[in-house]
Amino acid sequence: MMQILINVLIVVAVIVLMEGFTWVVHKYVMHGFMWRWHADHHDPKHAKTLEKNDYFFVVFALPAIALLYIGTVQGYTITFYIGLGIALYGMAYFFVHDIFIHQRIPLLKQTKNPYLKAIRRAHKQHHKHVTKYHGECFGFLWVPVQYFKMYFNKK
Repeated sequence: MMQILINVLIVVAVIVLMEGFTWVVHKYVMHGFMWRWHADHHDPKHAKTLEKNDYFFVVFALPAIALLYIGTVQGYTITFYIGLGIALYGMAYFFVHDIFIHQRIPLLKQTKNPYLKAIRRAHKQHHKHVTKYHGECFGFLWVPVQYFKMYFNKK
């Protein structure tokens, strides 16, 4: 029973750490030396089809797949649970960013959920910058508090 709790804590910790990792990668890699992959994502004229930015999904999935495989072969070691945390974060990213925010699949167009509205608003602020410079709101699941204040505590 204790081992299950430890494994769950590892997965949750990795998901939390992935938010910080994603913020750093988004700000300094995607809006830095890898802008050539990320630029079409900020192009307002770009269709909602595949874009170069989607290469990042593959790049980030590879370590998760490798860790899941290695951890499985080793008998479900900590490596597996780290890979699982990365994979679950990737799934959350896909559903929230690609489906909910960018509406690649039209779901949840109208939501009253204040958390989701804050995330969407912060992402719109991020996309008002069409170059790699002067960006803001690089987070994904956690954005600056000002966006949460816009939608929480409303009467």
